[in-house]
Amino acid sequence: MARALTVALLAALVVTGAAAPAQEPRLTLPQGFRIDEFAAGFGSTRFMAIDPAGTLLVSTPNQGRVVALPDRNRDGRADSVVAVLDGLDLPHGLAFKDGLLYVAETGRVKRFRYDPATLKASDAAVVVPTLPPGGGHWTRTIAFGPDGRLYVSVGSSCNVCRERDPRRAAITRYHADGSGEERFATGLRNAVGLAFHPRTGELWATVNERDWRGDDLPPDYITEVKEGGFYGWPDCFAVGGRAVADRGANGSDERCRQMTLPTIEIQGHSAPLGLAFYTGSEFPPGYRGSLFVAYHGSWNRSVPTGYKVVRVPFKDGRPSGPVEDFATGWREGGSVRGRPVGLQMGADGALYLSTDDTIYRISYRAP
Repeated sequence: MARALTVALLAALVVTGAAAPAQEPRLTLPQGFRIDEFAAGFGSTRFMAIDPAGTLLVSTPNQGRVVALPDRNRDGRADSVVAVLDGLDLPHGLAFKDGLLYVAETGRVKRFRYDPATLKASDAAVVVPTLPPGGGHWTRTIAFGPDGRLYVSVGSSCNVCRERDPRRAAITRYHADGSGEERFATGLRNAVGLAFHPRTGELWATVNERDWRGDDLPPDYITEVKEGGFYGWPDCFAVGGRAVADRGANGSDERCRQMTLPTIEIQGHSAPLGLAFYTGSEFPPGYRGSLFVAYHGSWNRSVPTGYKVVRVPFKDGRPSGPVEDFATGWREGGSVRGRPVGLQMGADGALYLSTDDTIYRISYRAP
């Protein structure tokens, strides 16, 4: 692997009069890569999307907003923060289809007419009206597949329980107008990130597994999501490529035999969230087609883990090597200075990363 290069972040960009953080983390990436602050100071940032003109949009759930971050002079920093929508109920997932903007609130999915010139959305229409709101996992992630259908992920309402609403701990798909609801996959405790492979069209997801089973159990995972698959929760979880019954949830061996095993197991409590396939040409050839994943980091592990971005090499549509660290340094010693959240391929060939309070731009320049 290439020699790592430690990169000091540029001074924080002040976009709403907020002061820059007192200490910026020093982040480590492979040689030739650099990470720069793109925007900050406008709320807790979550998931992103690229509009039809190439402008980055990001959800800010704690403020009920979706904002646009135009970079009209293409200097690698947002020129301004433009409010696209406000008054939303915990907006999280964003997606575009046929020029229309879809926003996943915690209890519904809405669609808007969108003008990429003015960066304004209007004419709200509720597409999916009655998603189970809030609960133990309040985020709702959306993505459009190559079949033109809308995929919606809803996490469980609890750590381990029997859900009454079948849309919990599942991925459900709809036609673009919200009709034709059908369960695509179940047993996914909290599938936060969704991404379709650019060549095969297969759906991939990050899944946060249950808590309070120990520091290392069960593994979180990154997986191809198969139609009709049952991924174990709450009855079972995967360890070392086999299904294990969760006796604390009254899981049975018979039920575990029906479990679809995840593709890649990772360290438990890493809390993988956003993921994105790199489809640009700016990164070196060995990185193109890779899957990048943001680990938000643990909250209940005796020795914290996560707080980084990793890369999964792909070849011919399948993982071709082990998971490897790509961007690290948000946790240094006993201090946590940032928690990665979302990833988005930019129209400029860069990879954009949201943390709890900042958007970063990751680019490459040959050494």
